[in-house]
Amino acid sequence: MGVTVQAIVRECEAGLQGVDSPRLSAQVLVAEVLGLTRLGLSLERDRALTPEETDRIRSLAARRASGEPLAYLLGRREFYGLDFSVTPDVLIPRPETEHVIEAVLNAFSPDTPVRFADLGTGSGILAVTLAHCFPHATGLAVDLSGPALAVARRNARAHGVHDRIAFVQGDFTGPILGKGRFDLIVSNPPYVTDEEFERASREVTGFEPRTALVSGPDGLDHIRAMLPRALEALRPGGLLLMEIGCGQVEGVNIITSNQCLESRDVGVIKDLAGHDRVVSMRRA
Repeated sequence: MGVTVQAIVRECEAGLQGVDSPRLSAQVLVAEVLGLTRLGLSLERDRALTPEETDRIRSLAARRASGEPLAYLLGRREFYGLDFSVTPDVLIPRPETEHVIEAVLNAFSPDTPVRFADLGTGSGILAVTLAHCFPHATGLAVDLSGPALAVARRNARAHGVHDRIAFVQGDFTGPILGKGRFDLIVSNPPYVTDEEFERASREVTGFEPRTALVSGPDGLDHIRAMLPRALEALRPGGLLLMEIGCGQVEGVNIITSNQCLESRDVGVIKDLAGHDRVVSMRRA
């Protein structure tokens, strides 16, 4: 008789004590291989696995024990109620980034034909979610990475918005110049400092793309380069929303002041932990 569902969950949990939430990880991996929900694992706890199922579960558990993130093992991550394909070519979506979407929903009514740009789109979570929430919106999604853009295109097609988003390979701001004026520009740019990256967990340093996370000694290199050109690409009164790291608001304000940028209505949105998370500003 093969190993049972209950036994393989316990075996995986025991082998995953070095990662966060070992029991949850074990349940998710077993459920994925067997095509069950976590509730289904309990209902079928005495079911005997085939040798192929057992081998696949143990293989995934070994990769998880090495620190490989669950999102990469599953090939997907939920963001704002939508499932997104993810690969090691893109940053894993974080719930903090949903504050950018909420800020847009507070600024525009759903029937507005918003013209937007997403700078550093990665897996496309911001661009695709915006197109999903605003059925008359059209957008431009920019990323330097060709493999990342392939993931973003796949996600746009999966959610039926591929005909309203143009995907362009290039640096954060070059492709948006000459494209006309935007109502909205959003970005989750790299903002981790070199030091913060070195202190991060192996799940981050060993598997996620460094170029999507790190932005120099103060974490502001990309924002420093992006701000003036992004504001220039907005129509007068157009809205810019950028995710930032903890403690970076003052740095953004200094950049805005030093570069004499034509901005107004500068504001900060806090995340659920009370940390500054999104900077908003409008073109004067």
